[in-house]
Amino acid sequence: MGKSKTDSFTDQQNRLAKTAKAMAHPARIAILQFLAKRNSCVCGDIVEELPLSQSTVSQHLKELKEAGLIVGEIDGPSVCYCIDHSGWKKLTSDLSLFMEEPKNMNCC
Repeated sequence: MGKSKTDSFTDQQNRLAKTAKAMAHPARIAILQFLAKRNSCVCGDIVEELPLSQSTVSQHLKELKEAGLIVGEIDGPSVCYCIDHSGWKKLTSDLSLFMEEPKNMNCC
């Protein structure tokens, strides 16, 4: 969706769509679950956990980082990743608002 189209939607709608797109792959869900169980980890740990190559895991990590769901910190030759708690709170809030019970329960 081009920039001109996203201007027609709220910040919350755009943020939720971007986050949902980033999470729309089972490998990314697996990475988030893996990171949620730890305080931080090294990319190599994730590669050992998943049946994916290093380059594929790196691409998934990049998508999650760009969506604001994880953060990465350079530690010598490695990059340590963990859940971005600020991004996670925004996602939780946005999903809660999105999933509120519909007002009209008499439809169809």
